[in-house]
Amino acid sequence: MGIWDTGPFDNDSAADFAGDLDDAKPEEREALIRGVLTRTIDATGWLAEGQEVVAAAALIAAQCPGGAPIDTPYGPEEPMPAFPDDLRTLADTALARIISDQARAASNWVDPEDWKQWRANLNRLRAVLAPPSPSIPLFDAEK
Repeated sequence: MGIWDTGPFDNDSAADFAGDLDDAKPEEREALIRGVLTRTIDATGWLAEGQEVVAAAALIAAQCPGGAPIDTPYGPEEPMPAFPDDLRTLADTALARIISDQARAASNWVDPEDWKQWRANLNRLRAVLAPPSPSIPLFDAEK
């Protein structure tokens, strides 16, 4: 596992995941992303695919309002399908799992001096992915 920087594709595992997405048929890309998210949410112990989750979450967030485009030579070159809304929730839940695991595997994914920046990047992704709260009127103004 190589540590490069704090971006979602700035490590060996995430760059390899981007290559896997490029190698997959277009109709298989959503399943690859859903798989890493689900396995991380369901994992016990070591989070083996955490770096891939961050990359997947960034791809999903890029399609959301307020999301940043993926602009790195290490990300996928092929276009991603339009992701269904339920992937937003899965990605947010998986990122929460990674953030809560800081004392274990996640703390080894970036250099210690970059930890705060990396965590801030994850929190920005979560802010974009978090589904908007439904607006519920407190009272009927017309009465």
